[in-house]
Amino acid sequence: MTWRPWLGAVPGAEGTHFRVWAPKADSLSVTVLGGRSVPLRRASEGYFTGHADGVRAGARYFYRFSDGRERPDPASLLQPEGVQGPSEIVDLAEIAPRSPRAPVPLERLIFCEIHLGTYTAEGTADAAARYMPELADALYTAVEVMPVAAFPGARNWGYDGVAPFAAHAAYGGPAALARLVDAAHAQGLSAFLDVVYNHFGPEGNYLAEFGPYFTAKHKTPWGDAIDFSVPQVRRYFLENALRWVARAGGGFDGLRLDAVHGLYDDSSKHILQEIAEAVHAEGALIIAESDLNDVKLIEQYGLDGSWADDLHHAIHVALTGESQGYYGDFQDPMPKMVAALERGWFYEGQHKPTFGRKHGTPAAHLRGRHFVVCAQNHDQIGNRARGERLTALTDEGGLRAAAAVIALQPALPLYFQGEEWAAREPFQYFVSHTDPVLVEAVRKGRSEEFKGFTWTDVPDPFAEDTFRRSRIDRARKDENALRWHKSLLALRRDHPALQDDARQDVRASAQGSTLLLQRGPVLVVAAFAAEPCEVQLPDGRWRELLDSGVSELRGDRLRLRGRGALVLEQG
Repeated sequence: MTWRPWLGAVPGAEGTHFRVWAPKADSLSVTVLGGRSVPLRRASEGYFTGHADGVRAGARYFYRFSDGRERPDPASLLQPEGVQGPSEIVDLAEIAPRSPRAPVPLERLIFCEIHLGTYTAEGTADAAARYMPELADALYTAVEVMPVAAFPGARNWGYDGVAPFAAHAAYGGPAALARLVDAAHAQGLSAFLDVVYNHFGPEGNYLAEFGPYFTAKHKTPWGDAIDFSVPQVRRYFLENALRWVARAGGGFDGLRLDAVHGLYDDSSKHILQEIAEAVHAEGALIIAESDLNDVKLIEQYGLDGSWADDLHHAIHVALTGESQGYYGDFQDPMPKMVAALERGWFYEGQHKPTFGRKHGTPAAHLRGRHFVVCAQNHDQIGNRARGERLTALTDEGGLRAAAAVIALQPALPLYFQGEEWAAREPFQYFVSHTDPVLVEAVRKGRSEEFKGFTWTDVPDPFAEDTFRRSRIDRARKDENALRWHKSLLALRRDHPALQDDARQDVRASAQGSTLLLQRGPVLVVAAFAAEPCEVQLPDGRWRELLDSGVSELRGDRLRLRGRGALVLEQG
């Protein structure tokens, strides 16, 4: 498949062609700033089209309704003056990445999730590009960029985007993002982009003025659901996915779909299946974030993988003892950790207390490559009131134990920026909305969110200091942590027994608060309790491969002085 831009403003040799779906409009024109107004022709299926002779890339424009309203393009590629301002024409043929796709197969993916605004001091895609060698040196094989769709102001996680085709201007816009993709490919890294197809942000969203993009039939935490029963709405999101993964567009090697449990479609062919087919036709991959624990995402819709949070929750509770909120579902964490390692996730049809119903489907028959797991990610850190990382919640041994489990289990590991060197900076929730009423609503909502927890002193999401505190500081790298991280990932990469990701070859058990994870001749022993303990090893002769420094091996008995990890090999 060879995709070419279709929606929005598409520049060519003689000028620019415009196409927008606006069935609610009586008439529509393009107002080119500093130039003329070009009437658009009503075409079939609610689209308006037209051509502006002599209008080139760099020109800025609005769509003008018959009542005088001027709105940015729903398929804008750049909003240089913010989401309320004019759109700018971008020639993707001039700026698209030039590099071929990184040849990283699904089963070899090891993700580092980054947020462009806080990954560097500059907070831009070009600045992030300079650190792609650092990610490759840390033995990551993929960089996953949090959402870049244009949002209000300069500071946001990215999930309040309202212009899903536009790379946020404060990050450097689409040209800088393309250079980041090229920089990743130059280091052999796959580049993934986080996209949001379940909602739009609350400020600067004008889609409903153009057409019926939303339906009251389904409700989401953000309001009316996106209406995927409308063919033109489906086409809008299909075009968006292709804009990011096509070689003529963003050149990304894969997409991460945000919170697909908030996406509703009653069509005979689910929109996720249609997106997956389109993305695969471009040679790219697609992975969903989901709290459904449902194999239909892979088996029915054809996605390549799903995030699986049960392992994270069990590890977190084992290290911290927390029981508030959804961590209440993971009390007595060790059996749940064992099940998640052997079967993909713990909840596969049992009653889940926080949901008040049975939850999940069996998944042990699927290979590890279809699951993404972590000890930390932007959600699990940032959705705490103060955004603390594990470095603030456990000791060095606890970090080593969690790192060993995530690196050496069979699913695809994901790490959050700086986790490889035990970054201590929090990742707090921040926004920069321009509407004071909305800012106050966000502040109130953030405080309400933590009523089920014991956390207090919620940082102000609108304060610039909240954003600055979340920026990682490379001057505070823990080199010992980085060496441990690299030694684990090198073992994952090189040891033959760790190449087979079939669950049938995974054996996990727990002795007290100590996990034993065996894959063939490789045994991972991870201690999650601070107290010394002794562990009985499986029968056989064992030799040490890696040790975090808390163990003493005596025959078939292993003495652990506290939290930490040891990797052994039989034979």
